[in-house]
Amino acid sequence: MAAFAALPLVIEPADLAARLSAPELILVDLTNAARYAEGHIPGAHFVDPKRTQLGQPPAPGLLPAHAQLEALFSELGHNPDAVYVVYDDEGGGWAGRFIWLLDVIGHHNYHYLNGGLLAWLADQRELSCSIPAKHDAALSLHVQQAPTASREYLQSRLGAADLAIWDARSAGEYSGEKALAAKAGHIPGAVNFDWNLAMDQTRNLRIRSDMQQILLELGITPDKELITHCQTHHRSGLTYLIAKSLGYPRVKAYAGSWGEWGNHPDTPVEL
Repeated sequence: MAAFAALPLVIEPADLAARLSAPELILVDLTNAARYAEGHIPGAHFVDPKRTQLGQPPAPGLLPAHAQLEALFSELGHNPDAVYVVYDDEGGGWAGRFIWLLDVIGHHNYHYLNGGLLAWLADQRELSCSIPAKHDAALSLHVQQAPTASREYLQSRLGAADLAIWDARSAGEYSGEKALAAKAGHIPGAVNFDWNLAMDQTRNLRIRSDMQQILLELGITPDKELITHCQTHHRSGLTYLIAKSLGYPRVKAYAGSWGEWGNHPDTPVEL
């Protein structure tokens, strides 16, 4: 872990390039199978983003079955000394969700490659088509509850003065103009900031450098418990990641997200 010890959660291509041979590194690519086959960062293991989700309606974003979670991390060679670096090619949604998974299994040695594959390519850094070997050692994982807000927990916290809900969906979904569930609208008290707006389009989809100020202006302050969601906790993977990178001490993901909330008969909704 020494090679990565001084680095922040969000790192740049040069930081990773200098450490690709570190023995503790587990590099995870969350693009797609075709993109990975065309060329990926040397040493990266491909993880199909679908494997990070349960995938069953009405709430496909819930945690995968425990056996599937153990199989995934076993293939990656997970171990207590590992340092994960994760990336995607879409601005951080899937990568952030994977970081949430690492928090769920109680592993906190990780980094996000800012801008992901797009930033790596913009730096004209090398790609590889070599596929690292899968591991097969038996693995027993213990799921931590703290990184996740259940529907029941979130519902019990509605109206609390120390709660901030970050809705990472589009403005149309938030307002109810666009319905992707039985109910349209948003969770009472939630603040909307579309995940796309958190990406710097001029810097290869890196996280915007002014996100701290934006969150403060939205009332999403570090003294509050922050719960973030979207439709399936894919887009809110990025918002979870951003809050963690800014040092917010109480961050949870509502993995059920609107797929669960908007289809549940007993959940309150605002328009």
